[in-house]
Amino acid sequence: MERNLKNVLVISFGFLLLFTAYAGLQSLQSSLNSEEGLGVASLSVVYAALILSSMFLPPILIEKLGCKWTIAISMCCYITFSLGNFYASWYTLIPTSVILGLGGAPLWSAKCTYLTIAGTSYAEKAGKNAKDIINQYFGIFFLVFQSSGIWGNLISSLILSQSSTKVEISEEDLECCGAYNCLTDTTNTTGSAKPSNSLVYTLLGVYTASGVLAVLLVIVFLDQIKSDQAETEKGKLEAPSFWSTFLATFRHLKDKRQCLLIPLTIYSGLEQGFLSGDYTKVYVTCALGIQYVGYVMICFAAVDSLCSLLFGKISQFTGRKLLFALATVTNTACIIALLLWKPHPKQLAVFFVFPALWGLSDAVWQTQTNGLYGILFEKHKEAAFANYRLWESLGFVIAFGYSTKLQAYIKLYILLSVLVLSMVTYGAVEYIEAKSSPGTPTATKKENGRPSPEETRM
Repeated sequence: MERNLKNVLVISFGFLLLFTAYAGLQSLQSSLNSEEGLGVASLSVVYAALILSSMFLPPILIEKLGCKWTIAISMCCYITFSLGNFYASWYTLIPTSVILGLGGAPLWSAKCTYLTIAGTSYAEKAGKNAKDIINQYFGIFFLVFQSSGIWGNLISSLILSQSSTKVEISEEDLECCGAYNCLTDTTNTTGSAKPSNSLVYTLLGVYTASGVLAVLLVIVFLDQIKSDQAETEKGKLEAPSFWSTFLATFRHLKDKRQCLLIPLTIYSGLEQGFLSGDYTKVYVTCALGIQYVGYVMICFAAVDSLCSLLFGKISQFTGRKLLFALATVTNTACIIALLLWKPHPKQLAVFFVFPALWGLSDAVWQTQTNGLYGILFEKHKEAAFANYRLWESLGFVIAFGYSTKLQAYIKLYILLSVLVLSMVTYGAVEYIEAKSSPGTPTATKKENGRPSPEETRM
């Protein structure tokens, strides 16, 4: 096997193992650690720390440690979060959430840098176009990585479904489920009854082992970047100083198109946060039990991945405007239906319809919003995508931050309001673009491309 391809596969499967654990834990936080909103508070802290991390740490760590060791050390930050869940309290989860958030940005930046260098290196040896090889390597990475949400949630559901205490959820308890959920610590005492400690420890043990395997895989099998390649990339990293990059993120807000895209970017974080933090708790866990959370999130992850691939193919025929319209209609219909629906165990299929439709919409928000940033701000991609990460992470922080403070129906109205605002401001961006370059086919051609390697999630 060609050496660079081997390294791509090592990184891909390392991330698969690592995020199998994190994806499963994130979906369960609001249900597993529901006391005083500890679970969602920890997730809010994760994304708040990620915002700070994105601004400061990646250039420093990659320069000092190199890509391989930045990846390995950052992966260890994720493992601490799994360990913190063994004895979940404000004194264990919040510090480990900070550590995880701080490690998130260097991990993804080092991965992007490594794959870019590997692709460029192979292209030079093989006499091929570097951009084509880099896109191929990122395609392999995401093909492997995207399944982590499926495996992480499958593991949690299989383990938690082994519980011997199967409780029947009473009609009285079901009244506290859904949009008008009861905001008390004793809410849903049956549906959200915590699994036995032995099952929780088994699950956390599997997740921790998965993270440790990821670190060992990278340390043992991932090659360090050659010194000449590292110096070349280091030169690219040092070109803009760390402070100038930080300030460039905020200077980019002078572009009115960037300001107009802020609501849409925040909405991307809000809608993902609602599904993993609120839908899983006040609909699924409340009415069915915590063992169903994983299965529901598998449905979301599978549809999201398939639709991301599908929309990438059909966007050349439909254009982004039609896809944004599809996502808006689908999300709006889901929000209205969730406001009206009273979840009941007898309606099992309905619990999976919502995450499936949500996954369809999320595929549009991720692929098309990222693509739009790449098209509009081609000459200032670093600052543009720093803004993307900043505002999307802020959406996550808000969603998880108010999760235990507001009833679900209020959060759904907030979602709907931000969605409407997002489409108004997005329409303004399209109007500005059409007015500034009438009849220019360039944007149409470019928007069919794949998102930039930097356009990833936590």
